[in-house]
Amino acid sequence: MNLANKLTVLRVILVPVFILFLAIDTFYTSIIALLIFIIASVTDFYDGRIARKQNMITTFGIFLDPLADKLLVTSALVSFVSIYTLDIPAWMVICIISREFLITGLRSLAASQNIIIPASRSGKFKTTSQITAIITILVVLIINSTLIKFYSVTAYDLVNMPSWPGVLGWCLIHLPYWLMFVVTVLTIYSGFSYMMKHKNIFMHDKQ
Repeated sequence: MNLANKLTVLRVILVPVFILFLAIDTFYTSIIALLIFIIASVTDFYDGRIARKQNMITTFGIFLDPLADKLLVTSALVSFVSIYTLDIPAWMVICIISREFLITGLRSLAASQNIIIPASRSGKFKTTSQITAIITILVVLIINSTLIKFYSVTAYDLVNMPSWPGVLGWCLIHLPYWLMFVVTVLTIYSGFSYMMKHKNIFMHDKQ
């Protein structure tokens, strides 16, 4: 197994570890979960570059790399729904995961017709927005845990205070929702863009 594939496998292994620390939801475990997610995201950046630069592209890597990406992102999003302080509705995560299933099916159908669907600009922007949102929300969890552990207050206590504590409280309560809302819109748009651009694949049998 080459270095690029080892990094991809490492990312898959980190997923359940990330879920475990995120589920515990304490000050220290939230920090560890953030570090694990950042490390996993970095491996996603480097495994592809290493594979292309050193000509290490393999069938195993082509199969596992996108799967590892989806496992990492979806595990974070599903975990967020279970954390009540974030107030992230399940419908947003369902829309995001549904898009991934839809595009994966589209790519499989295209592959059966010997057509390769490259990553689009909207798709890359979607992925970047998802990772950025997840990291930001993890930081929000750390701040929430810091307030509880060291100051014995919550974001809901701060929101009623004047000046910057009130602003901070508002952001901690509402920022995760609106970040996920923007990510959901971008994800749906990306999926719709893919489908419209490659709709001829569905009419292949009629040609």
